[in-house]
Amino acid sequence: MYRSRRRIGFLVSAALLFVLIIASLMIGSNPIPVSHVLHLLISPDTSFESTVIHEQRVPRTIVVIIVAAALGCAGALMQSLTRNPLADPGVLGVNAGASLAVVLAVAVAGITSIWFYLWFAFIGAALAAVVVYVLGGAGRSAPTPVRLALAGVAVTMAVSSIVQVVILSNRHAFNEFRFWATGSVEGRGWPVLIAVSGFIIIGLLLAFATAPSLNALALGDEEGRSLGVRVGLIRTLVMIAVTLLAGAATAAVGPIMFIGLGVPYIARFICGPDQRWVLPFSALSAPVVLLTADIIARIIMAPQELQTGIVTTILGGPFFIAIVRRRRIESL
Repeated sequence: MYRSRRRIGFLVSAALLFVLIIASLMIGSNPIPVSHVLHLLISPDTSFESTVIHEQRVPRTIVVIIVAAALGCAGALMQSLTRNPLADPGVLGVNAGASLAVVLAVAVAGITSIWFYLWFAFIGAALAAVVVYVLGGAGRSAPTPVRLALAGVAVTMAVSSIVQVVILSNRHAFNEFRFWATGSVEGRGWPVLIAVSGFIIIGLLLAFATAPSLNALALGDEEGRSLGVRVGLIRTLVMIAVTLLAGAATAAVGPIMFIGLGVPYIARFICGPDQRWVLPFSALSAPVVLLTADIIARIIMAPQELQTGIVTTILGGPFFIAIVRRRRIESL
């Protein structure tokens, strides 16, 4: 059953991704016909359209693809690690940690350039994930899924409270933070892509490397150990992968909701519970969702743009409600 679903799912996702990439290069405040887009991609010139495509839309589209792939895989890892089909990278406090770092960078250091506060966001996300991991494993040799989830919720609530205090007491921090916090890919170009792509590539490699062991851990810790899985090591590697993937993605474009929750859920429906299939399908299909949201964000209020994170939240809300209202949610 899953074999045919996988084949069809991968083919459909690849075809949709190709179409959406072309649409992303066409659509904007200055629409460009598809024939002209294809010609300028192959033979760039000095025209205004060529500049727009190569300096704005191409890097923006690549940023969307790599960020979406990172969020999709991070969500799949989190759901497998916590055995919770409703988990997403926010469970580790990644978004909250990145948000706090950005607020402090703006309020204390006066940083306004994305090139600089991107690094603060990444460091904050990484530190938050480390704190969650330490709290989740307090008094134990390795954190348990439940303790990780509880520690993540606690850290998120505490950090979010601090963020609110800072932005309410500092108008400059509030003005800068409110654009980043909604999640936007507008203006994200080559510098941002260069800054985060290395972290995301390493995170993806770690994710795919741990996939077989995650399949064994789905049977339980004792069963995993009996199959030769080093439970503590695998959980640590997964935590590192999630931190790299979600931290870099959040630092680049702000917190984007739904991708890390909805895409892995769809991936398991199509591919089954095998993480060796779920992870690559999430990496392929997540850009389809985020590119769709980004295109909608460009045209719904044209010639102005709506933040992409707002669109993903609007699209993901009904999906999340549908999942919750199901009579039975599968156990991971």
